Amino acid sequence: MTEPPGLRERKKAETRRALSDAALHLAFERGLDNVTRDDIAERAGVSLRTFNNYFAGKYDALAYRQLERMRLSINAFRDRPAGEPLWTAITETVLEPLVAEGAEGKAPTAAQLAEVRKLSTAVELRTALYKELSTEWVEAIAERTGTDPARDMYPRLVAGVIRAVGEAATDAYLTADPPVPVVGLLRRAFADVAAGLPEPTARSGKE
Repeated sequence: MTEPPGLRERKKAETRRALSDAALHLAFERGLDNVTRDDIAERAGVSLRTFNNYFAGKYDALAYRQLERMRLSINAFRDRPAGEPLWTAITETVLEPLVAEGAEGKAPTAAQLAEVRKLSTAVELRTALYKELSTEWVEAIAERTGTDPARDMYPRLVAGVIRAVGEAATDAYLTADPPVPVVGLLRRAFADVAAGLPEPTARSGKE
């Protein structure tokens, strides 16, 4: 019997998540350099052929969950109330998937953070994260603001700021000692952007 399309797609999504989770757990346990596609497939309980059907390599598998969060954010952004301030809508929708996963108030262990630092230096991983979704953010922002995604700079500027906030918060997250939750860093960064990035009244190292 042929499976209904909805059930088939749900199973595919579950397999992608399982492979992505396996890749991350193995990276934490062994270090990314010591993880192979075969290892990931075995941990997820599928064949190497199945892995290859879903991902081109371990970097794509690692990037998948973050890409999924970003897609959920974009979809949620499109559904926010029309009269809500733009940066409020962006902030809440970017944080929504992380909060749903219990990341608010949850800091990594020192060992986990050390491995995440290594992962963050992988050019292949950053490329996998951002190559697909920039256009989707531009289009969603243009829809909300009544601008043209091809001719107007505004939606591209906003999409660029979203990416910059994510990178700045990630950098702060990676260098925090002791480790801190990433949700609070993102919330603070978006609040600064929404306020127009006012100049700090006190700078590091100065009274």
